[in-house]
Amino acid sequence: MTEDLTKLSRRERQIMDIVYRQGEAGAGDVARLLPDRPSYNTVRVTLGILEKKGYLRHRQDGARYIYRPTIAADRARKSAMKHVISTFFQGSPSAAILALLDGSAARLDRRELDEIAEAIDQARLKGEADA
Repeated sequence: MTEDLTKLSRRERQIMDIVYRQGEAGAGDVARLLPDRPSYNTVRVTLGILEKKGYLRHRQDGARYIYRPTIAADRARKSAMKHVISTFFQGSPSAAILALLDGSAARLDRRELDEIAEAIDQARLKGEADA
């Protein structure tokens, strides 16, 4: 199984998004949260497909199956960011960061700006140590 969630269909990605946001979810929970409300059975089948592909696993809670992701959220985030940077920013992390900050910097509070500055300082130190 790959960590690449970008290879999933639109509906599979929507379901994975819901399961990640909820932490874990049953078919009924997912069906209620999906746009254009597919049938419960459609959701149940798709959850089973995602489990066969290795993206989800389940535990039983009475008669219900409760699904959770097999890929940790931080690893999935990194994979998604790599895909976005590669696809939309020609592989340039700085272009992606600048695009995120464009227009939104005014909405960042001092704590968030300090976190970003600290991450930049750490990246500089790591770059100097690797050189």
